[in-house]
Amino acid sequence: MGGPRVETAAEALLVRLAQRGVEFVLANAGTDFAPLIEGFCRLRSVGTAVPEMLSIAHESVAVAMAHGHWLVTGRPQTVMLHTNVGLANAVMGLINAAADEVPILAFSGRTPVTETGRVGSRDLPIHWGQEMRDQAAMVRELTKWDYELRFPEQVADLVDRALAIAASPPRGPVYLSLPREVLCAPRSEVLGPTPRQVPAASSRPDPAAIAEAAEWLARAERPLVVAQRSGGEATGMAALVRLAEAAALPVVEHWPVRISFPADHPLHAGFDPHPLVREADLIIAVDAPVPWLPGRAAPPADCRVVTLGADPLHARIPVRFWPADLVLAGDPAATLEALADAVSERLRDEQERLARRRAGIGTLNAAWRAAAAEQAQRGSGTPMSSAWVGRCLARAIGEEGVVFAELGVDPAQLGRTRPGSWFNHALSGGLGWALPAALGAQLADRDRLVVATVGDGSYLFANPVACHQVATANALPVLTIVLENGMWNAVRKSTLAVYPEGQAARADRMPLTALEPRPDHAAICTACGGWGRQVREGAALPEALAEALRVVREERRQALLQVEVLP
Repeated sequence: MGGPRVETAAEALLVRLAQRGVEFVLANAGTDFAPLIEGFCRLRSVGTAVPEMLSIAHESVAVAMAHGHWLVTGRPQTVMLHTNVGLANAVMGLINAAADEVPILAFSGRTPVTETGRVGSRDLPIHWGQEMRDQAAMVRELTKWDYELRFPEQVADLVDRALAIAASPPRGPVYLSLPREVLCAPRSEVLGPTPRQVPAASSRPDPAAIAEAAEWLARAERPLVVAQRSGGEATGMAALVRLAEAAALPVVEHWPVRISFPADHPLHAGFDPHPLVREADLIIAVDAPVPWLPGRAAPPADCRVVTLGADPLHARIPVRFWPADLVLAGDPAATLEALADAVSERLRDEQERLARRRAGIGTLNAAWRAAAAEQAQRGSGTPMSSAWVGRCLARAIGEEGVVFAELGVDPAQLGRTRPGSWFNHALSGGLGWALPAALGAQLADRDRLVVATVGDGSYLFANPVACHQVATANALPVLTIVLENGMWNAVRKSTLAVYPEGQAARADRMPLTALEPRPDHAAICTACGGWGRQVREGAALPEALAEALRVVREERRQALLQVEVLP
C-alpha cells in the first residue's frame, strides 16, 4: 500500500511521526533544524500530513508539556531539542518522565559530523564548540533506548523502533540524536503506513501466583492496599475499586502521582498508610515505588507483602529494600481484575466478616474526612493555609477538569473522584513540572478546564515567563494557583525533621530557605497577556477563584492567582 513520497531524511522523519499518530513536535530550535524546517514547509505545500511544529521557549517546558499531554491522552509526543545544549536543558524533564514511566520521543540535533563537502556540513563556530564524544551519555540512564542516526535510509524504521520501545511496559522516554547533514541527505521513497515494529503487549501474572495472592487475601484479617500509580486510566481505577469491594480492603494513596481510587469511596482510608502498616497482616502495594516510609513504620514480622505492577520491583531504583513476598509482574489493571475474580470466589460465604471490616474502614474514612475539613476551616484566615486553598478550589471546580499539583494543594482537600482528574509530580522531585505539564494537557484538549497548583519555589523552577508566553502564543487558558509562603519549605521541613532541636531550628532565619524578596508572580502572567491577581485574605479567595475561572472559561485566557499561605 502506498504512502507519501519524501525527498530528504528530515521529511521521512516528519512523515513517519505523523503516520504513527504524533500530533505535535514541541521544539526549541537551533542551527541543526534547517532540514526539518525546510522539510516541514515543503511537505505542507504539497498537502502531506505532518505533525504540528510548536516553538516552545524552553526545553524543560517542552518535555513537561509532552509529559502532561500523554497523561491525559495516552499518546506519546515528540520533543525536538538543539544539540547538546538543548538536551542539557531537557534533562530535568526526562528525569521526571523516567520516574513516572511516561513515553516521550526525545530528539535532538547533533553538531554536523563533517566539516565540508556535504549539504548541512559545519558552517558556524558553534558547530565545533558543541561537538561531544558521546552526547547521549547525558540521558542514557534516563532513557530506555538511545541511538544516533547514521544513515538516512534508517530514519523511518528508527522512529518505529523508538516508539515501540517507549510504549512497551514499563514505559519511558527514548532518545535519538540527528546529525544535520544526515537529515539533509536526499531520499526518494514512498513511506507505507505499516510499522516495522510495534509495542509489546501488556503481560499478565502467572495464574498460580494470582491464586496464591487470593488465598492470602481471603485469610487476612487486617489487609491493606497502598497505591501510588494504579489508576491513571479508567480501567485501573475500576479494577482497584472492584478488588477493594470484593474483599473489603482499605485503600490508602500514599504520595500518589495519579488518582488511583475515588476520594468519596467509603473504603478510601486516606493518604497516610503508617498507622495501618503497623497493624497489617497483608499489604498489597499497587504500582507503589514507596508504599510507606521505613523510618516511620514497619509492618509486623508475620505480615506478607504482595507487590504488583509492570515493574513491581522497581529495578531503576538501585537501593530499595521493601519486602516482597509475592511479586506479580504485569499490567496493573489486568492483575487487579484477576485478583478480584479469584478472591470473590473465595470470599463468597464470608459476607458477615467482610461487613464488619467495611464498618471499621467506614469509621476510619469518616475520621480522615472530618480532620481534613476541620484543617481547611482552621486555615481560612489571613494568611490562609494550603488546606483552605484546596477546599475552596474543590468547591469552585467540582468534578470538572484536571488538576496538576506540585507542592500545591493536598489531594485530601480536593476530593477528586474521576480517573485522570488529578496528577502529582513524580517522586523524582524535579521541580518546575506541574505548570508546563498542565499546558500539555490543555494542548491535548483545548475545551477542558486545566488547573496547575504549585508552590512559589516550584513556580520559579518552571521558567514562568516561558510558560506564560507559550500559553498565550498557543491559546492555552490554564488556571495557575501559586501558593506563596516565601520560602523553600521542603528544605526547611527536612532540616527540622533531621535536627528538631538543632541550631537551625532556633535560628531567627534558617539559611538557604528564604524566597525573599517575593516576586510579583501575578504581574508575570499579566505581562504575557494573561490575567493575574494577588490574594492574601482567606475570605477573599472564593471570589477571586470565581473571577479567575470566568477569565479562563469566557475570555479563554490564562489566569494566575498568587495566594499567600502559611508555611
